[in-house]
Amino acid sequence: MTLLRNKTLVLTGASRGIGKALALELAKEGVNLVLGARSEDKLRETSKLCREQGVKAVAISGDVSSSNVALELVQVGIEFGDFYGFIHAAGVLAPGPAIWELNKTRFREVMDSSVTAAHQLIRHAVPHLLWRGGGLAVFFGSGAAERAQPGIGAYCAAKAAEEHMARQLAAEAPPVTSIIWRPGVVETRMQVDARNSEGHSAEQLKAVFRPWKEEGILLTPEESARGLVDFLKDDPGKYNGKVADIRKI
Repeated sequence: MTLLRNKTLVLTGASRGIGKALALELAKEGVNLVLGARSEDKLRETSKLCREQGVKAVAISGDVSSSNVALELVQVGIEFGDFYGFIHAAGVLAPGPAIWELNKTRFREVMDSSVTAAHQLIRHAVPHLLWRGGGLAVFFGSGAAERAQPGIGAYCAAKAAEEHMARQLAAEAPPVTSIIWRPGVVETRMQVDARNSEGHSAEQLKAVFRPWKEEGILLTPEESARGLVDFLKDDPGKYNGKVADIRKI
């Protein structure tokens, strides 16, 4: 069993959706949290709700792909004590346009939120985790990493790169348990945006996303978050460098 209580984790994407639900589930388990997201007001609300569970929690708003923001998240985590690692749940979908319709700024936003941010967390957290003898690095993956889905081409590419980075970390730093967590199909803002997307490939995208809602197969953020917490309390080490899919574990 993995003992989470009294450990400190950095959690990105914590202002809404799965990230917010995960913050609250971790707080219930006694995990101290350094919460990151770009939406300051919503992030502060999450932090307050976590502290009401009796744990330490602080909100640090900003773009985690920025070295300074990622460094601050990790440094505060170390200052909290018993720093155990990070969960990178942040991501941007940019649904609807074909890959050639995305301008440079929008494409970089998608890639930065998944790939660059993951690298910055690795860069600043892993040296300390290796020094203390190990820790945890969880990267939110997706089945999109394995398919070409019209309407979310940049996201598919970003998740493929992020998942490979997790495998690379497992190979280079074995004491740090590096996990690719696939949270299932979850009713989040990404789902809403995909169902209402516009652009060259929007209709193909809607044909995939809308039936999930219509057929009632979407998980709630709370169900998905609880699945990850239960997984981490079990034996996550055997998944080092591998995909852990909520639908299969």
